[in-house]
Amino acid sequence: MGRRRKGDPVSGWVCFDKPYDMTSTQAVGRLRRIFNAQKAGHAGTLDPLATGILPIALGEATKTVAFMMDADKAYRFTIAWGRTTATHDREGETIAESDARPSVAAVEALLPRFVGEISQVPPAFSAIKVDGERSYDLARAGLAVELAARTVTIHSARVAEAPDADHVTLEIECGKGTYVRAIARDLAEMLGACGHVSDLRRTRVGGFTEQSAVTLEMLEDLGHKARQSELLLPVETALDDIPELAVTDEDAFRLKQGRSIVLVPRQVEALKARLKPGSRTVSAMTGGTVIALCEMRAGRLEPSRVFNL
Repeated sequence: MGRRRKGDPVSGWVCFDKPYDMTSTQAVGRLRRIFNAQKAGHAGTLDPLATGILPIALGEATKTVAFMMDADKAYRFTIAWGRTTATHDREGETIAESDARPSVAAVEALLPRFVGEISQVPPAFSAIKVDGERSYDLARAGLAVELAARTVTIHSARVAEAPDADHVTLEIECGKGTYVRAIARDLAEMLGACGHVSDLRRTRVGGFTEQSAVTLEMLEDLGHKARQSELLLPVETALDDIPELAVTDEDAFRLKQGRSIVLVPRQVEALKARLKPGSRTVSAMTGGTVIALCEMRAGRLEPSRVFNL
């Protein structure tokens, strides 16, 4: 018999508004303690110096983390002109300075070149692994790090405001793997200026938005009153883009046992019309609760992840 997990079998998502100077790992640990949850994980690392949306999964919701990792994201960030840093943010060592202060019009003229599928070289100070080592560890050790360019997708980019000549604030919506610091680096270089990210906030991850976000203070306040569960979102919150199929109690029982179920032709056609290109994943539901994530093959649903809710 395996050891019993410590904590309570709490399951669900928290749309956490991560504060400044807290790592994503620290955030997960803090929320796990507040909820006394057996399991916890996050969907997409957010830099310690950044604030904003960090979806945190508890219990059975950890089985859906992979779907949130692939979700589109939105950021609001400020570029401070005049100084380039090694890390491309305000905490890094200054490596170049310039008196150039690009105009808003000049920035706006270049932004279309950052929209669509673009080639982007990640910053040396990133979590990408190089020969088994994190790139930022190598960079901090003073080693030269050359990362290969990768294709990322940016859906939109606009100037939100320019409070003064030294700063410009941008808003972007993008796909996974996009580095905001790389955008600031490349934009400054194209404008013949020096610049770094002085403020960064993630405003959306998939369906997790600022409107549904909760702060650490809110969580701790309700935790003291044993009411923190009021801030939990359902496990299926992360599965908004996956077609659902309501199944009978008998079929739900089979899926929970790891056995496949047979679909009728009309179900197959209806699901095919709603599946994303290249995807076969369907969420089986009963009574409004997700039972299993399944793969649709040859007119059958085969369970790939079963939920104990």
